[in-house]
Amino acid sequence: MPFKLCLNTSTLLPYRLGVKEQIRIAAEAGYQGIELWVKDIDAYLESGGNLSELRGYIDENGLEFANAIAFWSWADTNPDERRRGFELAEKELHILAELGCTAAAAPPFGNVSNVSLNDFATSFATLAELARGIGVEPYLEFWGKSQRLNCVRDAQYVVKGSGVHEAKILLDPFHMYTGGSEISDLTDWSGEQIGIVHVNDYPGEPSKEQIQDADRVFPGDGIAPSRELAALLSKAGYKGYLSLELFKTEYGALTALETAKLGIEKIKRAYEV
Repeated sequence: MPFKLCLNTSTLLPYRLGVKEQIRIAAEAGYQGIELWVKDIDAYLESGGNLSELRGYIDENGLEFANAIAFWSWADTNPDERRRGFELAEKELHILAELGCTAAAAPPFGNVSNVSLNDFATSFATLAELARGIGVEPYLEFWGKSQRLNCVRDAQYVVKGSGVHEAKILLDPFHMYTGGSEISDLTDWSGEQIGIVHVNDYPGEPSKEQIQDADRVFPGDGIAPSRELAALLSKAGYKGYLSLELFKTEYGALTALETAKLGIEKIKRAYEV
C-alpha cells in the first residue's frame, strides 16, 4: 500500500472521548497520523489542559498531527462575518502551530450561496497567506451539498484563480458523490495537488439527494469506486494520508479501539493497489 493511514476523530464520535483518548486509540490501533477537531482541542484546554503537554502526548504516541478540522467563515458573503472568520482562523491557527499541526481544512463554511468562485479564489489567497505565515497549510475542501464550491472542478478553479503556489485540495469520495464529481475529474492530477484524502463509502440508498453524513460506511462496504480512486491516486504519485472519516451514530458492541482497528482493515482492503 503506497499510502499512509490516518484517523479523523469524527469516526470515534459515538464514544465521546477526550482528545487524549482519541490520540491513544489512534496510535494503539496502528495509524500513523491523526486529524483532530479544533472543538475537541478547545474542550481539552477549557478543562485545564495545556498545549505543550498535548503536543508532547501526540509525539509520545508516534503520531503526526496531519490535519485539523476547523470551521472558519473565510468566504462568507457578509464582510463582517468574513472578517470574524479570519479573526477566528488566526487564533486557532496559532494553537494548531503550537501543536505541530501541519495543515487545516478550509471548507465552504458559512453563507456562501451567492459567492462567486472568483471571490472564493480571492478569499482563499488571503487565507493561505495568513495560514502559511503562521506555519500551517490550508487544504481547500469542497462540500458536495454546499451551494458553491461543491465539486472537484470548482476546487480546481478556485485554486488556479487564487494564484496560491502549490495549493492543495482535500479530497473526499462522499463529497465527490454528493456534489456530482466524477473519478475522471482527477485523471490528470499529480500527487502534489492533493493535501489529504478522506476515505469512506456510501450505500446506494438513501439517494444522492437524501443521503447524509451519518449514512457513510466503512471503505468497501458501499458503492464508492474505492479501488479506481486508489489506482488514480497511486498513478498520480500521491503518497500521503488516507484518513478514515465516518459520522456513524453507533458501532454496535465494538469498542473504540476495535472500531479504529476495523477501519485500518477496511482501508487496506478497499484501497489496495
